Amino acid sequence: MITPNLTDALILIATDNVTDADLIKKHLKVEFENVFTSTDPDRSVADFESHQPDVLMLAFNSLEKSERYYLELYRRSRKIHLHPHRTVILCNKDEVKRVYDLCKKELFDDYILFWPMTHDTMRLPMAVQRALRELAAIKPGGPSAAEFAAQARRLAELETMLDHQMARGGQHIEVTSQAMAQAEQKIGAALDGFSQRLIRNDSGGGYTIKEGGDLKSEISRLKHEEVQQQFRVAAESVQPLKQWAQDFRQEYAPQLESVRALNAMAGRVQPVVLVVDDDEFQHKVVGKILEGKNYHLVFAAGGIEALSVLRKTRPDLILMDVMMPGMDGLEVVRYIKSAPQLADIPIIMITGKSDKNIVIESLKVGATGFVVKPFDRDTLLGKVAQALR
Repeated sequence: MITPNLTDALILIATDNVTDADLIKKHLKVEFENVFTSTDPDRSVADFESHQPDVLMLAFNSLEKSERYYLELYRRSRKIHLHPHRTVILCNKDEVKRVYDLCKKELFDDYILFWPMTHDTMRLPMAVQRALRELAAIKPGGPSAAEFAAQARRLAELETMLDHQMARGGQHIEVTSQAMAQAEQKIGAALDGFSQRLIRNDSGGGYTIKEGGDLKSEISRLKHEEVQQQFRVAAESVQPLKQWAQDFRQEYAPQLESVRALNAMAGRVQPVVLVVDDDEFQHKVVGKILEGKNYHLVFAAGGIEALSVLRKTRPDLILMDVMMPGMDGLEVVRYIKSAPQLADIPIIMITGKSDKNIVIESLKVGATGFVVKPFDRDTLLGKVAQALR
């Protein structure tokens, strides 16, 4: 659980030097209550999982040690991938460029030039403050921008549906009006013909009508006062329906304007696609195929880096290479599917060969589908679009 309250925030200082750990803890205890240290390499995973820190401060005296420590945490801990936290590295001046690049790639979150000594000790609590603010800004469980945009685009279909249904309704009303008008004419003509046959004694009944004028007059009265009157009443009953349709169009017009505006904004939202592959050339191939398709691409060079990215970025789709050193794609997918906040992200596996066992295992761990390298452009575009829908 993310806790923006500073008094509740948990800070874990990881280092292999007890003296350094105590020094840094002393600086942080001025502002933060829950500061802990982890100095035994054999207890690194246990310390992290027991404290579950909001901020992990890597206070090793070399960047190499910090990287190795964090890599081992990712390999051995089952909780680090599920627990939101921020990492801050303490480095020396010779490591600034390298640690800057690592933070830029989002493998770590922030760094402080600290060794061999620092004249700005307030940078320690300041880095923690910033990290906690970032954590507080995260709202777990809410929809991603792309998910919201997808629903907005579906809402925009409402206008087309309403127009279609209103047009069909108008056609039905018009057909009904015409049918009543035709029925009135046909019944009137039938009554006129019937009266003429009676007068001419052509009804086939074998009897003579002596007062033909009176009968014709009576049928004429019946046609105008009874039959036509009923049809006029029926026709008038349709008029309120026509008026309702017109009023309804006017009333929902402002709402449709909002829907159009929402749809226009949705069109500017880029679904986030995370591409995980240890081959940088494949990054370029995928990037070339998907460029210009309104996707925001994020790249990771391996499973550990992908899990690090997922701590702070929730992609709308993941393209996951199967064969990678250190942590293969199937293992990464298992980690992702075990996290409730990530489990519903669709994952398309990337494989160099369409091996039946790989396909079956990919689907078994929760993958949505797979594509085979070298990529067929239309196939990849189609699978990505389908998964995002």
